Amino acid sequence: MKVLFIGGTGNISSACSELAISRGIDLYHLNRGKTSEIRPIEGVKTIIADIRNIEETKKAIENHHFDAVVDWIAFEPEHLQNDIELFSGKTKQFVFISSASIYQTPPEKLPVTEDTILDNPFWEYSRNKITCENLLRDAYKKTGFPYTIVRPSHTYDKTSIPITGGYTTLHRMKQGLPVIVHGDGTSIWTLTHHKDFAVGFVGLLGNPKAINEAYHITNDEKLTWNQIYTLFAKELGVEPKLVHVPSKIIATYNKEIGDGLLGDKTHSMLFDNAKIRSIVPDFNPKIPFSDGVKEIVAWYEADVSRQKFDKDFNDLTERILGDCKWL
Repeated sequence: MKVLFIGGTGNISSACSELAISRGIDLYHLNRGKTSEIRPIEGVKTIIADIRNIEETKKAIENHHFDAVVDWIAFEPEHLQNDIELFSGKTKQFVFISSASIYQTPPEKLPVTEDTILDNPFWEYSRNKITCENLLRDAYKKTGFPYTIVRPSHTYDKTSIPITGGYTTLHRMKQGLPVIVHGDGTSIWTLTHHKDFAVGFVGLLGNPKAINEAYHITNDEKLTWNQIYTLFAKELGVEPKLVHVPSKIIATYNKEIGDGLLGDKTHSMLFDNAKIRSIVPDFNPKIPFSDGVKEIVAWYEADVSRQKFDKDFNDLTERILGDCKWL
């Protein structure tokens, strides 16, 4: 099976690339060739092109036909319109990486299934993904464009710290400083290791039953945000000083962070994975976040150059904490 990943070296796609190659898939990456050193993938073939440049990409793929094409970096309707133009007649399956944040927010009921209403009034990122999905459905109705939609939730690898502020928040913990947790820290969240995600994802490639269908692929583990922050503190060998601040208040200080909280992380979110298991029976997430935390902390502690301190975020944290008269 011949498969093209647009991107392919990111957090999620790197694990999917490695698993695809291990299963004998003839895998190509289409990218600008500038980030392969971050997560090098052995055995992949690279097509150098900028997917945002249609004419350049057309020329780069003119002699290729793929069993499946996956766009890991399509975020806006224009990106999808270009994909449909580029790959109509060039693939048997086009896979769009959407987002689980498109589900009704806040959800009326849990767990979420793939039939849950798509509605996120808080986050433009999610609304763009919804529009992209609708473009694919329209293309399928009009021309039979063979799509599959995948909706990851919060998926991580050893390089990604799934808490607001990333390494700067860990740095504050190590210094014994307070860190901000949105809300009261008791909302329930799902974190999925990229290697677990890859099992479900690769099982969809080339599968005719997945055409004109959407799937989320997540862990079944349930964690509160207080537990997530505390697991990091435990691995760092410190006692966490958690300060709880309502997401709406955080949003008044920083809209970008606030949109991500209100549109994704503020509300409890649990997923029913029955649909992905029905088509990929070997999907069975095995890596608990307690193990994932060990990987993350070990990776950052192994090289000081990875420990990027964000002064602006640190200053924002201090400013919010300094204004905590409303607590």
